[in-house]
Amino acid sequence: MIIVTGGAGFIGSNLVNELNKRNNYNIIICDTANSKLKKNYLKKIKYKTIISPSVFFNFLKKNKKKIKYIFHLGAISTTTASNFSKLLKNNLEFSIKVLNFCNKNKTGLIYASSASTYGNGSCGFKDSENYNYLSKLKPLNLYGKSKHLFDLHISKKIKKEGKLQFQCIGLKFFNVYGNNERHKKKQMSIISYLAPLINKNKKIKLFKSHNKKFKDGEQKRDFIHVSDCINVILWFYKNKKISGLFNVGTGSARTFLDITKNLFNQLNKKEKIEFINTPKNIRKHYQYFTKANINKLIKCGYRKKFKNIEDGIKLFVEENKDDYK
Repeated sequence: MIIVTGGAGFIGSNLVNELNKRNNYNIIICDTANSKLKKNYLKKIKYKTIISPSVFFNFLKKNKKKIKYIFHLGAISTTTASNFSKLLKNNLEFSIKVLNFCNKNKTGLIYASSASTYGNGSCGFKDSENYNYLSKLKPLNLYGKSKHLFDLHISKKIKKEGKLQFQCIGLKFFNVYGNNERHKKKQMSIISYLAPLINKNKKIKLFKSHNKKFKDGEQKRDFIHVSDCINVILWFYKNKKISGLFNVGTGSARTFLDITKNLFNQLNKKEKIEFINTPKNIRKHYQYFTKANINKLIKCGYRKKFKNIEDGIKLFVEENKDDYK
């Protein structure tokens, strides 16, 4: 039995879909599945049952001998969330309970961390689980902080107790885009957000830069297609002797202007772009640059190439063409 928390969400539903392709159907999804879009995602995948987070740990307790692996992808992922106590309960305390179960039962665990833990990048983008290094990171938003605290919790546990006796992989996802993210609304990737607007011949509004180091539209992020993330997840699932914290990005940063122009090109639409002020309430939390250092991942033996933005957007448009008729 495989558990996927957040299995009706963005990365989770894509993971279950790929597990199905590899003949894995004995899957338990833990998710609220509280939107029409999420329910539509579930119709496209096969799983044994779906359970609510409220009964999740009772389920684990009753089925501990049957559970072979946990993919912990569920979380409050809103980067503008302001209720920190709610974030701590869902993203930190829930995750610690999952970790404790895996530790007690020697059950493999892959969990979603985030590139938002790196803050403004002043300490670099080094995917080290070293406690001293992690302690220096300063996330710019409360979501990133909640994810960072779980990374720190595991690092502190290892520092105090020694190597964990089960596979434990933390994945710092960078800017993921692809199928099944429209339920995230304003929190979906810029690619998913802009594509339908461009297809309707709308003028696209991009944030101006409020940082002297970057021109308008030249803010850079490491964008990675969700299928590449799934490949990494399942590679670690196959290579169970590896544990640690790893970046999941392409290792290349591209500008928002570049992304937008690529979308116009793939949708065969005339470019219409203007720059607007970044809202004041998010300026101090805004990341101007992210780029994954993937040397550690490659050193571990991962060899699959990541899609560049041109190929990724081409695939995205092809996969979602029915939405643009």
